[in-house]
Amino acid sequence: MRHHSHSTGHGADGPHPDVWTGRATNRAQWLAALAGAGCLALGIGLAVDSAWTTEIAPLAMAVVGCIAAGLLVLFGTLAFVHVALRVDQDWLEVRCGHIGVPRRRIPLSHVAGADFAPHVTPRHWGGWGYRWRPERGTAVVVRGGEGIVLRLWDGHTFTVTVDDAEAAVRVIRDRLRPTTPGSAH
Repeated sequence: MRHHSHSTGHGADGPHPDVWTGRATNRAQWLAALAGAGCLALGIGLAVDSAWTTEIAPLAMAVVGCIAAGLLVLFGTLAFVHVALRVDQDWLEVRCGHIGVPRRRIPLSHVAGADFAPHVTPRHWGGWGYRWRPERGTAVVVRGGEGIVLRLWDGHTFTVTVDDAEAAVRVIRDRLRPTTPGSAH
């Protein structure tokens, strides 16, 4: 696995940039994407090369099953090959995969705090991807490793695996307002 991170602006000791960006990548998911493409190709091959004269129901089920499974695996893995995190003055935005979907935007005014998580693993969340667990909150996990944990004012948490998570936490903490939502600033 190879991880990439990028932030614009100054280093850890200087002022924070107007926009901080970071990302995390999991190249191992390309193998799963290849398996999904293979399943999709098998379904298409069955549909094209079969005689379709006898036993139509089992053949149709095999074709539809292979194509559906291939598309699900292909989309599911390509959507979570990497995650991009963007923090500006007012928002934190998480985009997944090459087309940026799923995407989540969280106003910083909804964030009560941010913590560095040194070891987030897919195993703790039930796998890779966009995850929800009632006892843990919501997470976007594309690989094991460092991440950030946002504590939201509504009591929920949101975890994201991202390289240079400590820098992201510093930027987020510096932009948080010390008051609760709805109170006068």
